[in-house]
Amino acid sequence: MPSEPAEVQVRPGVEADLSALTALYNHYVRKTAITFDTAIFTPEERRPWLLSHPEDGPYRLRVATDRDSGGLLGYVTSSPFRPKPAYATSVETTVYVAPDAGRRGIGTLLYEALFEALSGEDLHRAYAGIAQPNEASTRLHERLGFRHVGTYREVGRKFGRYWDVAWYEKPLGDGQPN
Repeated sequence: MPSEPAEVQVRPGVEADLSALTALYNHYVRKTAITFDTAIFTPEERRPWLLSHPEDGPYRLRVATDRDSGGLLGYVTSSPFRPKPAYATSVETTVYVAPDAGRRGIGTLLYEALFEALSGEDLHRAYAGIAQPNEASTRLHERLGFRHVGTYREVGRKFGRYWDVAWYEKPLGDGQPN
């Protein structure tokens, strides 16, 4: 397990986290172009998303919580990259850190826990799309071994303007089928 600051616990996300996960995501929906969702969700609407990330398999959810308060500090997921069968060894990853928990290494802890959890899976590549500009996310992904592979220009419209998305990839496993 990656080393964690004493006050942070990283663990699989569970049903009891649903309200806090939804509230954190809704912050980014309302306030940023980091996600291209434009309408907030209820916890019930986010339940299928939560259930699509079980404790095992290639599609995981890890949460970081404050050990003392239990408050959610952030989360990371791996999800299907594309629905067609030949993409099964690729995942798309995403990480969200609570606005008041930035610059504490939470994103790094979450990604390290995710990659450790995925280490036994038959996965070849992880992909991350980063709406631009987002220097903090770009630095995090590059530090964790992702490399830039291209940018979709003006691919999403939110808040009355168009946004670019830079795509990053990271090799996973040894590249050989299990």
